[in-house]
Amino acid sequence: MLIRLSLLALCASLVCGQTPSFQTGAYAALTNAGCQACHNTDGVAAGTRLLFPEGNPTPAKIEAFGRSLVSLVDRLEPAKSLLFEKPTLRVAHVGGERIKKGSPEETVLRAWVDRLATLSGDELANALAYREGEEAGGGLKPKRVELRRLTHSQYNNTLRDLLGDNSKAADRFPPEDFVNGFRNQIQAQGLSPLLIEAYSQAAEKSAQNALRGGDTRGIIGCPPSPACRAKFVRDFGLRAFRRPLDPAEQKRYTDLFAKEKEFLKGAQLVIEAMLQSSNFLFRLENTADAKLRPFATASRLSYALWDTMPDTALFAAAERGELNTVAGVKLQVKRMLDHPRAKQSLNDFVSQWLRFDRISTASKDRRRYPLFTRETAVAMAEEARLFVSDLVWNDKNFMELFTAPYGYVNSELAGIYQVPMPAQDFGRVLFPPASERAGILGQALFLASTAKPDESSPTARGLFVREQFLCQHVPDPPAGVNTNLPPFTPGKPQTNRDRMSEHVTNPGCASCHSLIDPVGFGFEKFDAVGARREKFTLVTPSQARKERGKQQTAWELDIDATGYVAGVNNSKFASPAQLGAVLGQSAQCQECIAKQYFRYVSGRAETAADRPVIRKITDDFRRSQFKFKELMLSLMLARETSGGS
Repeated sequence: MLIRLSLLALCASLVCGQTPSFQTGAYAALTNAGCQACHNTDGVAAGTRLLFPEGNPTPAKIEAFGRSLVSLVDRLEPAKSLLFEKPTLRVAHVGGERIKKGSPEETVLRAWVDRLATLSGDELANALAYREGEEAGGGLKPKRVELRRLTHSQYNNTLRDLLGDNSKAADRFPPEDFVNGFRNQIQAQGLSPLLIEAYSQAAEKSAQNALRGGDTRGIIGCPPSPACRAKFVRDFGLRAFRRPLDPAEQKRYTDLFAKEKEFLKGAQLVIEAMLQSSNFLFRLENTADAKLRPFATASRLSYALWDTMPDTALFAAAERGELNTVAGVKLQVKRMLDHPRAKQSLNDFVSQWLRFDRISTASKDRRRYPLFTRETAVAMAEEARLFVSDLVWNDKNFMELFTAPYGYVNSELAGIYQVPMPAQDFGRVLFPPASERAGILGQALFLASTAKPDESSPTARGLFVREQFLCQHVPDPPAGVNTNLPPFTPGKPQTNRDRMSEHVTNPGCASCHSLIDPVGFGFEKFDAVGARREKFTLVTPSQARKERGKQQTAWELDIDATGYVAGVNNSKFASPAQLGAVLGQSAQCQECIAKQYFRYVSGRAETAADRPVIRKITDDFRRSQFKFKELMLSLMLARETSGGS
């Protein structure tokens, strides 16, 4: 009510010939209309020229943003300006009517459009330069992260490579949460009391097991003696902390070693203490200390590309100072990409990006989908893993992720795909053209993990495409909104598309569902486990459903599988293969792949300051004809030269 009164007051000032500032006038009108929810760097309107400033912008930043909107103004006919016509739905607008015609909000918006139409000289030049400055990072520096906690997989891998411990202790730690689409994001890496206790128990067991039966694994590496104590602390400390120990640390752990008369017990005590240290549990990403900087680089590279600690060669390169140069880093990155550990690390990225966890915990109606078992779910994830691995490590065009007309099939998947079983499990099989499958969108992993237990879900499928492949955040539904579809009745059998009509007729739903449902409708010829269907089958039990053996009533309804991706040009489609062709050529999708890898490697979402890096790695990705290894190399080098993480 107060906002409405303030806008009415602004309208009164306009009558008196006073033009309000952008912040108190048009900015307030656009913000109150919800435009900012889509017109941001990860919103569904990210590809437009209207992008609101991030965070909590200063008044000066808001005013500069307001003047930059001159690019959306028709200076000869202001009333025909997109800035005015789109939010008022005088021309087609994906977001619908955000500002009502004849409202106070429309009045102040039109006043600002008229004001922009008069800009000239330096004022106009500065306004147009705003967007260029934003593309260059808005004058901000990339966020520097000094420390990052080991993820559970990194903890397991580090213990494996440090102590030969394959117990995978972290598999029993409290589970990690998905944030920004990944489990390794910095903002979710706090230390709960349960996790601290788990670290303590794991350190004790690992230290005991490491030296059980003597130093059979060569962990100590020297004959028992006072000199060996200091050497072990120095050498093991370098590997455990991924950097040389300082003199105080060296003395503290050597003294701790000497507290035990029995040599192996002293070494065990040191190992246990180091494994509980923050220097082990957190890895150094950046430092101002020139002596430690190459070791921070080694750690950053190894955990990004291998998901584990540096190897001997990487430690040696750090000690020689070779990681202080871009050429030295490039040499190591290329070596590391040829190592089997790089494949294991990429599998971790793919499993999180494509959300393998959802299929592993999915349940399906066994009566309707008898082909879906635990083994089938495992096969769906394995097919996707093999598919992506082939694209990456055989240097194929990674955009074939969406267009490749084949899959990797075993006996469980052959039944779903209705194709002959290949000569060996997970052999490559061409999809018949009539199946309309292609790429990851035509594979069972995507189709089954974005479906309900008993039926497909256009909303879930559309949302996944928006978030995972276009990097667009769709706002959450308003509080209290009933997200359940209305039940069908025998007197009115309906397809999912018909039942979801309320999503576009209800203003509280339409603004978001008009962005995601039309994407999901294009997959409606595929059921809850990814099998193709020509008709939408509705089954309702008889009134005596509790009695076994009673007949069920079924309807076979025609499917309208036409869909489109609002905000993407020429995006009408009616199958996974057709949408795959759209995404494969989409600049937004290409950039999103770069962003997703950036988020995974950096442990955080990109910010305005990261725009130059995102643009650089995306450009390198395109120039390489979409070789994913070149994207990986580009990001490793960009992080070195940008000073960010």
